[in-house]
Amino acid sequence: MAAKAVMVAPPTAPGLFPSSAGGSATPSARQVVPRSRVLKTSSVLLYEALAGVYSSLGFDVVADEVFRDLVLARIVEPTSVLDIDRVLAEMGRRAVSLSTRKRTLRRCHLGAYRDQIATACFHHAVTNGDVSLVLYDVTTLYFEAEKEDDLRKVGYSKERRVDPQIVVGLLVDRHGFPLEIGCFEGNKAETFTIVPIVRQFQERHGLADIVIVADAGMLSAANLTDLDQASLRFIVGSRVAKAPKDLESHFRWHGDAFTDGQVIDTITPRTGHRIENNTKIKTEPVWDPSNHTGSWRAVWAYSTKRAARDNKTLTLQENKAKAVVAGEKSARTPRFVKNTGSGHVLDEASLARARRLVGLKGYVTNIPLDLMPAGDVIANYHDLWHVEESFRMSKTDLRARPMFARTRDAIEAHLTIVFTALAVSRTVQNRTGLSLRRVIRTLKPLRSAIVEINGVITTIPPALSTDDTAILNTLTPPNSRH
Repeated sequence: MAAKAVMVAPPTAPGLFPSSAGGSATPSARQVVPRSRVLKTSSVLLYEALAGVYSSLGFDVVADEVFRDLVLARIVEPTSVLDIDRVLAEMGRRAVSLSTRKRTLRRCHLGAYRDQIATACFHHAVTNGDVSLVLYDVTTLYFEAEKEDDLRKVGYSKERRVDPQIVVGLLVDRHGFPLEIGCFEGNKAETFTIVPIVRQFQERHGLADIVIVADAGMLSAANLTDLDQASLRFIVGSRVAKAPKDLESHFRWHGDAFTDGQVIDTITPRTGHRIENNTKIKTEPVWDPSNHTGSWRAVWAYSTKRAARDNKTLTLQENKAKAVVAGEKSARTPRFVKNTGSGHVLDEASLARARRLVGLKGYVTNIPLDLMPAGDVIANYHDLWHVEESFRMSKTDLRARPMFARTRDAIEAHLTIVFTALAVSRTVQNRTGLSLRRVIRTLKPLRSAIVEINGVITTIPPALSTDDTAILNTLTPPNSRH
């Protein structure tokens, strides 16, 4: 008899949810995953790039992170000590308290931070070039203060301000990199600042043979004698008013005739009482420190382009003088106007002398011809625009004017921060070939984000373009790149 097939029910498949003890299937509580969120964004990339430049210059020798943050914050956005925590927060840094910042400023002055920074700047300049030639200039920083004190005094101002001010002297290398900075009373003459700054620089680094380049404002008999006696060589601009005396032989033998690019190498008396140039001899004397003890070497150059510019300026001044003489314009007595018993008259003799000297530019030096040709004297003097550029950077990009500083110690500490920031900024410009403002505008929007995903906190870096990467690579020293 055939076996009977029996239908057996298939085993029960497990459901999606496990059965409860009572046999009914009830879902268990599902785990809720928190939503992803951005906790904070910051321009940490900009901070790290500037901090890398700061370290590459050897400024970590100061060993003060608060000081470093004050310097880098000033580069990104100059502001007051009260507002600096906002700038640092935007770069992902947590600012210390206001009292700590103030203590850092006191440490900056008392701890000789400037000496350490200046030494590091010197080593950087020597490593990357030379300091055989340095450039010097001065500027003034004014204060909106009601009263003068021992430092802040009313002095000469090109802007004709009557606010208390200080005089700041800056020494840079031929590329504009800062080497030394000094602070003087606001009423101190510019000519009295160069020797103290240069001697401080010379003594700090044990230098003997360097060339100092400065403009005509530094030209004084005492200054040049002091520099020469200190075995320092100098190149300074000469005043056009000295040309008739220096070029007396030329005017006698050649008249007012000059050719474009003509250079006349001659001598200039140290004081107005000495005459060592024999005008009866047609050939200009070659300056010799042994034979011309009462003179310096003078180099005069003529440019037709400069002559056209000078003539245009003189014409404007002449027209202004004529308007004052005619009573058409009331103003302070301008150039080429002299007062007589009958009133204002045009000083035609002075105007004729000025017209005779258009196109001329003079340079005074104690470097003999066999050590430096006239062309090199002129070329080295023209490097002076680098120090002017550094001053413009400090007064615009870095806003050097210490509005909120009151005491001398606070002002000196502020200038140390500005000096350090200037060194970092110049290095940024030199490495990238871009202006500081453009570098900051490029890197600041590259913000890193700190995000929380599935309860895990991580940092997401910004996306970099080819240009962004190129800038960061040039700022990072080769031995620090990964």
